Amino acid sequence: MSYNANDARYEGMEYARSGRSGLRLPVISLGLWHNFGADGDYENMKRLCFTAFDNGITHIDLANNYGPPPGSAEENFGKILRDGLSPYRDELIISTKAGYTMWPGPYGDWGSRKYLLASLDQSLLRMGLDYVDIFYHHRMDPETPLEETMGALDQAVKSGKALYAGISNYDGPTTSRAIAILKSLNCPFVINQSRYSLLDRHIEENGLKDVASAEGCGIIAFSPLAQGLLTDKYLAGIPGDSRIARDGRFLRAEQLTDEKMTTIRALNDIAKRRGQTLAQMALAWVLRDGIVTSVLIGASKPQQILENLEVVRHHDFSEEETSALNALTLPSARRA
Repeated sequence: MSYNANDARYEGMEYARSGRSGLRLPVISLGLWHNFGADGDYENMKRLCFTAFDNGITHIDLANNYGPPPGSAEENFGKILRDGLSPYRDELIISTKAGYTMWPGPYGDWGSRKYLLASLDQSLLRMGLDYVDIFYHHRMDPETPLEETMGALDQAVKSGKALYAGISNYDGPTTSRAIAILKSLNCPFVINQSRYSLLDRHIEENGLKDVASAEGCGIIAFSPLAQGLLTDKYLAGIPGDSRIARDGRFLRAEQLTDEKMTTIRALNDIAKRRGQTLAQMALAWVLRDGIVTSVLIGASKPQQILENLEVVRHHDFSEEETSALNALTLPSARRA
């Protein structure tokens, strides 16, 4: 059965400019980090992508190592393009990254020119694309000169294989240096992707938010729900079908301390008073001040995407709410 996108797909979404660039992103973007690997349900993957696009989520975020195994998320997304999304390619922002281990030997990891450009070619092949819209370096490399890494991003753009350059997991000072290098190369740099949530406020402490605001750089936040902690999933214990129960790589049972659960339940009470679920409030909070351009959500069911779309209509906070949230989460951030 062929896919025809919803004619009203742009009516309910809000789009924000990424820094001072001309690129606008939906305030909610879909990340394919989980649930798009080789062992996933392909028909469900299609439903997730089609539901997102039908509701104005035009940005799909990938990386070379997403799966498992690495590369399989890009392969599956390439199939989804062929099975319905390809007629809408010019309405989509498709991003990918390189920076973590992809193949053995000295050329399959970190930030060398050799690795980044080879990886981009592999990503394009897996997805069946001529170009991606944003190509990121995925993490800071303590050994490769930053000039080499940024030069590789510049080459990716000027070769036509990417439209914009991005970085991910860079702190404020390194972001500032990267921006200066890319400016000197006249390379269109638009965004830094970083972890950020009510329970993880490190980009307020490492200078990234300040640099982004001053330099006109966008930020896109991943893990805005703290791997599921900022949802109602764990309020009454650990369900058998939860990520903790299935896979302890990213969230472990010992992280659900009594102190943290007390904080999460108090956050849930504030969300209820706002007329939101805890997840909706957590996403809204990341967007509250306009410095973060977009939040990345993961989903295992289309309904989760639809529930998160409610954030578009309500992501402002009163002074009283802001004070209450800071009182609950700033101490947690300092202890983390």
